[in-house]
Amino acid sequence: MNALYARCAVLWPGLAMSAVVAVAAQFMAEHYGAPVMLFALLLGMAVNFLSENAQCKPGIEFVARQVLRWGVALLGLKITLDQVQSLGWQSVIMVVLAVSLTITLGILMAKWMGFKPFFGLLSGGSVGICGASAAMAIAAAFPNHPQKDRATLFVVISVSTLSTVAMVLYPVLVRWLGLDPLQAGFFLGGTIHDVAQVVGAGYSMGPQTGDAATVVKLMRVAMLVPVIMVAAWMTRATHAQSANSEGAGAPASRPPLLPWFAVVFVLLVLLNSLLQLPEVVVNTGHGLSRAFLVAAMAAIGIKTHLKDILSVGWKPVALMLLETVFLAVLVYMLLLQH
Repeated sequence: MNALYARCAVLWPGLAMSAVVAVAAQFMAEHYGAPVMLFALLLGMAVNFLSENAQCKPGIEFVARQVLRWGVALLGLKITLDQVQSLGWQSVIMVVLAVSLTITLGILMAKWMGFKPFFGLLSGGSVGICGASAAMAIAAAFPNHPQKDRATLFVVISVSTLSTVAMVLYPVLVRWLGLDPLQAGFFLGGTIHDVAQVVGAGYSMGPQTGDAATVVKLMRVAMLVPVIMVAAWMTRATHAQSANSEGAGAPASRPPLLPWFAVVFVLLVLLNSLLQLPEVVVNTGHGLSRAFLVAAMAAIGIKTHLKDILSVGWKPVALMLLETVFLAVLVYMLLLQH
């Protein structure tokens, strides 16, 4: 008990500051209609000086790592197997193909531009799956690196901005293309990055389009688990290569093939699918997941200097724009084939 009290006393200042920034971001998002993750990042970066404070630093690090993982794990309550089955096997294949090809493009283009494959997986996963939440989940499976938080922040800012633009432009685009309500829902759910923007764009066109868009989007969210497995495998491979390059010695522990938060994610999907958890439990889990992710994003923002974001250059911006356009064109072509 004394050890727990001492641990809480160490973490409390950083936890409190992350929570304050997260609450402020939620308030601004509700009143100004912009993505809450983006506000959490910007407000966190505005109080970056707290990351140098000896009292706040441990709690901020804890929120940016451990609280983030719990937020990702609780995302599993959003998905049930019935939702996946309701799409039909052809639609499921289309979603899997769109996400896989977008990530593959991201990795290949990142290597061509001179970045590590990790950045291609991070950017492609955020565009292909579920925006800021996917970026944070994938980054959580990566090895610790001085540039990891910087890359995650850049991807979150970019994907949140692109998702907001898509929420406004894509409903106009699907009307111009002459898609029927179900096709429109599949296109919006298959291309817009963040879940909130998918819901907003879909239901602005009607309940049928909104329902279809939401289900397709949740199927993309379900792709988090295999993508996290890929991220964990890349981490293990990098770890093994590093250990081999250091020569003989005591074997270091290797990262798990599937991180614990991904295991919890899968278990919650199965639990909610088989037992049909009460709505109050599911809604509470959704709320906690969102709160944890916003707080984690605020903590990552606090840890990051604005100059680090401004120094990334044009190539990462071009990469994420390319991935976004590629996903939209690919989903439209798959719809035409379907």
